[in-house]
Amino acid sequence: MSEDGSPRTTSDLVVERLLDWGIDTCFGLCGDQINGFFEALRTHPRMRFVHVRHEENAALACVGYAKFTGRPAVCVATAGPGAIHLLNGVYDARIDGVPLLAITGLSYHDTVGTHLLQDVPPDRLFDQACLYNERIMGPAHAVTATDLAVRSALMNRTPSHLAIPIDVQSWTEDTRSPKNTPGHTSLAAQPFTVRPPHEQLRAAADVLAGCERIAICAGAGARGAGEELEEVAETLGAPIVKAGLGKDCVPDDSPYTTGGMGLIGTRASHQVFEDCDGFLIVGSSTPYHEFWPAPGQARAVQIDVNADRIALRYPVEVGLVGDAGTTLRALLPLLERKSDRGFLERAQRATAEWWELLRQQGTDGSAVPMRPQTVTWQLSEVLPDGAIVTGDAGSVTAWSNRLRLRRGMRYSFSGTLCSMGAALPYAIGAQIAHPDRPVIAFTGDGSMTMGMGELASLAQHGLPVKVIVLRNDSLSLEVWEQNALLGNPQTACDLHPVDFCKVAEACGLAAYRIDRADHARDVLAEALAHEGPAVVEAVVDPHESPFGETLLPSHAQHIVTAYRRGERDRARMAGNLLEPARLRMSPAVRDHQEELSRFR
Repeated sequence: MSEDGSPRTTSDLVVERLLDWGIDTCFGLCGDQINGFFEALRTHPRMRFVHVRHEENAALACVGYAKFTGRPAVCVATAGPGAIHLLNGVYDARIDGVPLLAITGLSYHDTVGTHLLQDVPPDRLFDQACLYNERIMGPAHAVTATDLAVRSALMNRTPSHLAIPIDVQSWTEDTRSPKNTPGHTSLAAQPFTVRPPHEQLRAAADVLAGCERIAICAGAGARGAGEELEEVAETLGAPIVKAGLGKDCVPDDSPYTTGGMGLIGTRASHQVFEDCDGFLIVGSSTPYHEFWPAPGQARAVQIDVNADRIALRYPVEVGLVGDAGTTLRALLPLLERKSDRGFLERAQRATAEWWELLRQQGTDGSAVPMRPQTVTWQLSEVLPDGAIVTGDAGSVTAWSNRLRLRRGMRYSFSGTLCSMGAALPYAIGAQIAHPDRPVIAFTGDGSMTMGMGELASLAQHGLPVKVIVLRNDSLSLEVWEQNALLGNPQTACDLHPVDFCKVAEACGLAAYRIDRADHARDVLAEALAHEGPAVVEAVVDPHESPFGETLLPSHAQHIVTAYRRGERDRARMAGNLLEPARLRMSPAVRDHQEELSRFR
């Protein structure tokens, strides 16, 4: 029986079991085919419900919540379009490996498949996205199914999905089968840690002992193992290169890291990969492995909690299946300390040169429009201690990746699905999880316009998230990718201007605008000091290359081809690429300097 004496419904049993598991936060939207479940939310106030404006953002908020806590939250939606909208965020969780529980409605138990309103079978829809994916058939099934869904999400770091028919949501009576013994499940769970056997650890140490110049690549799987990573780096004299999802595994002011990799990375990281003869991969299967050492160049060891990721991107000699922290702690006593620090010291000098270039770009007060590096550099200067930053997809990915995170700061973005519009819902999830920490969503105008409704969610729930919008009225990453990856002139990349300050004010948020470089630091500091939610619109140059220093030779050749074929902005873009400080750091651009100069 429930607290008011009424019989407990299927939905009551699900909510209560979630609370027993310590899952107390739910993001979503109500709807006619999930309203029976919402009655259970109403009568169980311990389950915090966060109302969002679009179901996709409910799921993405769950992803943000999980990425910054390690714990799952719930996203809930009605059947049909509600469930379909959830799917993108659920896939984001599946691909980036975080736990999440999706609950959707379903048509009446005896009308499924009869072409009634919103009769889309969500269990079939979610089958590829969720490792555990079931319909709840009645009150007798509710606790068992919920236990399995939660256990799967926690143990496998994947989303789970439960679909409940609209009438079943409110059922209080059921016929229990002989096989469904009451009380046969429990909440017992083992924290997920895996340690490889000693002989494999010994073999890995032997491989690394035979190398002179070792590079470490740390990805999402290395988050939470920063101390161990730095100890290994110190022992091996090895620079740490961070894949995009590993940006916060060690702080950017660590003496061991060269920063990011790939097109959004640093030239220092690429030099490390080009010159190494040993390679330690920790929790990364980045899709940008073309920037890694060439196959056969380096002897390699890989640590990953997923056995199927071993040797997926690089022909490693030894694979260690285990979580990063446990495995690195077991490996450390077996490693031979490298007395020659030359490789690490060269990487440190190259990293210092990189940051100096960014400082010059970020403090360039003469550029009109303002350079996006100005916002990145000045925001880094005023970020509060303990800040959580959420990034987005687009050229803003490159600029946010160049924020200088200090120790204790956190960062993530939709790193593999690359879902535009994820920064704001991620930030909502992060702020709900960490109400006492400053949370900043760092996004672009293309991404922001996909989810502007969630600005109203910030106001509705009083969430003091600060939203930094780089506005250049362009899908600028697509411009550069159409040029650099395909050799095509840009097409369909223009965005109609949006006044984000007016939108923010209409939603009840404070609004700030930056259109001059010399105002950037002060405005950002003022916005971050504001007690409530706020939007900062920063008007920036669309022609600034997000990856001029990190281009491969094939990319530079494609750019030349695009310019020959009539790229409309080639003069300004070529001039940007040929900037002297950038040119010194980009071998690919230097190799094509003469050709590019013709278009300037």
